[in-house]
Amino acid sequence: MNAPVSDPALDLLCVNAVRFLAVDAVQEANSGHPGLPLDAAPMAYILWTRLLKHDPCAPLWFDRDRFVLSAGHGSALLYSLLHLCGYALPMEQLRQFRQWGSITPGHPERGLTPGVEMTTGPLGQGFANGVGMAITEAHLAARFNRTGHTLIDHHTYALVSDGDLMEGVAAEAASLAGHLQLGKLVYLYDDNHVTLSAGTDITFTDDCVARFSSYGWHTQTLDDGNDLDAIEQALCAARAETTRPSLILVRTHLGFGSPKQDSFEAHGSPLGIEDVCLTKQKLDWPEEPPFYVPESVRDHFRALGQRGLDLHNDWRQRLDAYRQQHPELAVAFDQLMQEGGCDLPDGWESGIPQFDADAKGIATRVASGKVLNGIATLIPTLIGGSADLDPSTHTMLKGLGDFEANNLVAPDHQGASGGAWNYAGRNLHFGVREHAMAAISNGIAAHGGAIPFCATFLIFSDYMRPSIRLAALMGLRVIFVFTHDSIALGEDGSTHQPVEQLASLRAIPKLVVIRPADANETAYAWRTALKSRERPVALVLTRQALPTMDRAHCAPAAGLAFGAYVLAEAANGKPQLILIASGSEVSLALAAQQVLLQQNVQARVVSMPSWELFDDQPQAYRETVLPPEIPVRLAIEAGVTQGWHRYVGERGDVLGIETFGSSAAGDVMMREYGFTVENVCVRACALLHEQTT
Repeated sequence: MNAPVSDPALDLLCVNAVRFLAVDAVQEANSGHPGLPLDAAPMAYILWTRLLKHDPCAPLWFDRDRFVLSAGHGSALLYSLLHLCGYALPMEQLRQFRQWGSITPGHPERGLTPGVEMTTGPLGQGFANGVGMAITEAHLAARFNRTGHTLIDHHTYALVSDGDLMEGVAAEAASLAGHLQLGKLVYLYDDNHVTLSAGTDITFTDDCVARFSSYGWHTQTLDDGNDLDAIEQALCAARAETTRPSLILVRTHLGFGSPKQDSFEAHGSPLGIEDVCLTKQKLDWPEEPPFYVPESVRDHFRALGQRGLDLHNDWRQRLDAYRQQHPELAVAFDQLMQEGGCDLPDGWESGIPQFDADAKGIATRVASGKVLNGIATLIPTLIGGSADLDPSTHTMLKGLGDFEANNLVAPDHQGASGGAWNYAGRNLHFGVREHAMAAISNGIAAHGGAIPFCATFLIFSDYMRPSIRLAALMGLRVIFVFTHDSIALGEDGSTHQPVEQLASLRAIPKLVVIRPADANETAYAWRTALKSRERPVALVLTRQALPTMDRAHCAPAAGLAFGAYVLAEAANGKPQLILIASGSEVSLALAAQQVLLQQNVQARVVSMPSWELFDDQPQAYRETVLPPEIPVRLAIEAGVTQGWHRYVGERGDVLGIETFGSSAAGDVMMREYGFTVENVCVRACALLHEQTT
């Protein structure tokens, strides 16, 4: 359905309405960023009113176009558009911009404001998120569209800034997007030549056309950011380009029309009452009242709302026809379209293997790979990969194809996974791009219709931390798989041996960190991760083999779901102390328990794979695992001790690592750093001695 016929005078009125709603919101709050809304309003207006496929009455319509404001500091621009377009964002919320309890925070937040697709502000993140959304659109289109029945056909747009393009995460994502030929990815670059502290001439003189062309992007340059017709033509040309993502470089002027135009002073501070008046005079806008919207502007945007409703209704009719022709596919499509996230199909847990007791055991990364491949065919929405580390992380989905552009290789080519290369493939090859991998995975989850996982070594979680934090902030269903989890990885040395990373991840609110102790705990870790709809999960796995515990003599691994459980009780049922451990150190605690018993010391062993899950449990349960009347406790974990004292208490102790690693075989490393049965027993007995003296 075509957009309404253009009326230049009305269009300019609408652009200025968008501008000054944002300017007034910033001024009312006495806080914010007026510069970007003033210069980017024309391109945003054209996109939102002429091309963007959206329905303000149904912000989560599945086949809507996605829009990401990667330059999240310009949030007032987005809120103005959402308000005018008819989303559930009343004028009062614009007046409450950046205030306590409002739904118009300083940077856009997904799940808080209707119509906001991504939480943005940390620059470069939104750029990479959009790549993840475009990947999901291409994947779902390949999976579900059939001749004569197109269910998935939308674009991903973003407004990006100079700062976005400077960030490394954007460079990584741009490189991958070009390689994957994501033709439905269209970015508007607000090329205003100004950053927060100065002009870009002191830091950023890239030839962005040459740079993005080398990435495999389609590029266009517009010299006038106020030329509405040129902007529309460029967007249409970008949409017509189907095998390359598009970057439209739009030359704008930060703080357009204000006395601070082209100055960094217009970036991150209100213009001030006097300069607001001067800007309104310059652009022929009434100085009073603030938050003024002409009735003709409201009528125009209401008509656009009807256009969105018509587009949505047309899609509903196509979906009904699809259900008639492809009923089985339609059932699968309905499952992935659920608002709360992809529904897991009945019987999916039947694919999870059980592991027999084995003193030699296997690495939890290997067990994870077996679990992942056991369930992958039963959960068709599961998609992911690693940062060029599949042989080490064991995250390849065998036989399920590689996600690659359809025309890169011959149709019968067998990819690394053993399946064909095309957009229907479920193995994502991120390359050595950890920053982008995490942010792209967030975009996949936010798009809907897929459950993403991504993998690398635990030490490299540091590269991914901003994205992990944002996944937690948004409550996204992303599974982060981290292997090589301690100094026991061995000879690669201190640069690759994680020490502080577990504590760092545990410090992120709403992130669930799980460090399983053996193969069966790993199986339950995947169960838990896949059922976690509103909190991302980090699975922390070993490189080295761990004994697979004999559950005939230990509690069932299902206890993992509670975060901590009594794995092995004291022989007489009356423990004098508690040994608490996670991951690879749990088997060490079990061995120490037996030696302590020979010394007439009764010890309980608690496996604590997840602090977060344990803290979720009722106090009564937590006290059955860690009774207050047993204050002698020793925690054992090959990482920094930070945080463990909340569980061991004032009379407890922690055997951990407070320095960096070294280069030696894994068993030598563990011995030299004190992770031996003998040392555990010495530390435990010392605690008991302190208790009795």
